[in-house]
Amino acid sequence: MTSKKLSKRSRKTGAKKGTKKAKPASSLENRSELVILTGLSGSGKLSALKAFEDLGFYSVDNLPLELVQRFADLVRQSSEIERAALVVDVREGMRLDEFPAILNKVRKVLPTRVVFLEASEEALIRRFSETRRPHPLGRSETVVKSIRAERKRLDPVRNVADIVLDTTKFNVHDLRAHITSQFEREVSGRGLMISSNSFGFKNGVPTEADLVFDVRFLPNPHFVPEFRKLTGKDPKVAKYVLQFPQTKEFLDKTTDMLKFLLPHYIKEGKSYLTVAFGCTGGQHRSVFIAEEMKKRLAKEGYSVKTAHRDMPK
Repeated sequence: MTSKKLSKRSRKTGAKKGTKKAKPASSLENRSELVILTGLSGSGKLSALKAFEDLGFYSVDNLPLELVQRFADLVRQSSEIERAALVVDVREGMRLDEFPAILNKVRKVLPTRVVFLEASEEALIRRFSETRRPHPLGRSETVVKSIRAERKRLDPVRNVADIVLDTTKFNVHDLRAHITSQFEREVSGRGLMISSNSFGFKNGVPTEADLVFDVRFLPNPHFVPEFRKLTGKDPKVAKYVLQFPQTKEFLDKTTDMLKFLLPHYIKEGKSYLTVAFGCTGGQHRSVFIAEEMKKRLAKEGYSVKTAHRDMPK
């Protein structure tokens, strides 16, 4: 089971002078949500859990049933966690019969949805064969008998599910796309964090870069004595670089290309993208371009940060 420390929100109703007041309970609880992910072994629960994690859900695998209500209460109180997802499945054994009653108690604490994944018998057999993993119910029976026994044992859980999803014809990308379409929030930065970075080619191309743009074709401020010790963050350097028509043309065309690419990256399930701009030393041109691109993409509603690997500290 994944274990992470949960931070409790202060229960104080007031605050001393000079300290921040705790957020009202309503502002936290109105957006809090719990998803209980369950279903047949081999139906894609762990892939789905990863998709939830990429959407910003605090994710836990195989939480004991007796702790689910307590977990929901901690999520409700937390100032750091709004949305959580956890897996409950056949590993609970005979305690699964208690799931409907536990779910009723949890829903009194926190808005909760149950997502049940299943697939055809043929698809599950094929997946177990491909991965060569034993069924959770053990090796004493054939995979077919274990699948049928599990399906029967999970009936009480399936009967109370809010969403029943058949993954027979899904691949990992299809499952991720379905989870994203169902649970992504508009305020989540479109589900993609972008890092607009600068670097100097003389120190090598950064290995983490997904897209690399060479801006050494722009006039170099390094050869202007008054700019030599400055960086691309300085307004004087920025004004100098921006005065050239090729600078604006490059920014416009690169922005248009990224506006085209980013929705497709999101659709394919990418949650983090590093766009790197390189000049000779990583001090002037690339720094300015990276900062300018951050502003442009932020205006489009994306979450963007900058990092300047070779800029003097």
